[in-house]
Amino acid sequence: MIKIRNCESGYGKLRVLKGISLHVSPHEIVTIIGANGAGKTTLLNTIAGVIKPTSGELIFDNHEIRQLSTEKIVSLGCSLVPERRQVFNTLSVKENLILGAYIHLRKRQKKQAMDELDKIYTLFPILKNRESQLAGTLSGGEQQMLAIGRSLMAQPKLLMMDEPSLGIAPLIVKNIFQTILKLRDHGVTILLIEQNAKAALGIADRGYVMETGQIVLEGTSRDLLNNHDVQRAYLGKDYKKISD
Repeated sequence: MIKIRNCESGYGKLRVLKGISLHVSPHEIVTIIGANGAGKTTLLNTIAGVIKPTSGELIFDNHEIRQLSTEKIVSLGCSLVPERRQVFNTLSVKENLILGAYIHLRKRQKKQAMDELDKIYTLFPILKNRESQLAGTLSGGEQQMLAIGRSLMAQPKLLMMDEPSLGIAPLIVKNIFQTILKLRDHGVTILLIEQNAKAALGIADRGYVMETGQIVLEGTSRDLLNNHDVQRAYLGKDYKKISD
């Protein structure tokens, strides 16, 4: 689905990503964990075309996307749910969702966009109940659902999610992670960035550990959960290993 080789990226002269290489296969959930400042958000923004890499290869669905615009990358099937939701507060829930279908509407595929809207309302019934409500008046959890729904309106093959649990009540976090599993079951590949390492590794197939712009460890979720260094740094020193 996506292959990244020796990617370098950053902001002006600030080099954030330092030779990043990773891959995500179709229908996988892959998580990237790491402390604040590790470069996780920069990585997703680079894949999404918000930041242009200075070197390396970014291959998505057999397309080299390194120099493509964000709009073109979305049209190829790669969508980003940004950190802190970034919904349009003064627009209604429905208007926010419709904006996510821009690619369809530009091609005058209104019926396809409306079909996707119905799917989002099935996935998140609360959004149907709130469709006329201003997005800025929703709770944090509802805004996260809206941000996910908006990205799904583009019918992505790969959905990238940046800290979906940030600032969300624990019960809602559980529902969000169940939704991620449901999306994978429906054929959506997931690249998940998450500080809640235990929750992320609990649903992911594989994971990467990122520190100071570099991948320092990778493996199956089970291996990472049982890794002493990962336990100490991200799971708490008393985290109990998974029994064989």
